[in-house]
Amino acid sequence: MQANDVVQIVTWLEAVGISVWLDGGWGVDALVGRQTRPHDDLDVVIATEDAGHALRRLEAQSFALTVDERPTRFVLRDPRDRRIDFHPVTFDVEGGGVQHLQDGRTFRYPPEGFHGSGSIDGHVVRCLSAEVQMLCHTGYVPDHNDHHDVALLHTRFGLPLPLGYGPG
Repeated sequence: MQANDVVQIVTWLEAVGISVWLDGGWGVDALVGRQTRPHDDLDVVIATEDAGHALRRLEAQSFALTVDERPTRFVLRDPRDRRIDFHPVTFDVEGGGVQHLQDGRTFRYPPEGFHGSGSIDGHVVRCLSAEVQMLCHTGYVPDHNDHHDVALLHTRFGLPLPLGYGPG
């Protein structure tokens, strides 16, 4: 997934009224304003009510559903192997986004997390805030890319390193 692909996908979705927040590696790179590593996919958060519309919009661009773990997530892939990992959320009255997980639990993105913005290839994009990006990098065994992303968030925004990411 290249920077111009990210901009194109976000543009396609926003053109039909779907709000998109970048998450994961591209979300971190947007916050720091430059691509810092290769990306296999694009992680995005959207409103649950927009999921069907997003699917239809991107099917028109040759994307197909390849992973369907709704309500938690779904993944679209096109013939060029561009993959978009959607994380649908239901917004609550405070503006937080509730994601329903496969095991029946929920994860709530705090309202302030949806006020992030950054830049991809010179284009302003919505993304989860640095604090929420850091929060989303916890609760699992991190890989090399996770360590890279967390180090960027720590260095650029002065956020404390979560458990499992520091020395020792």
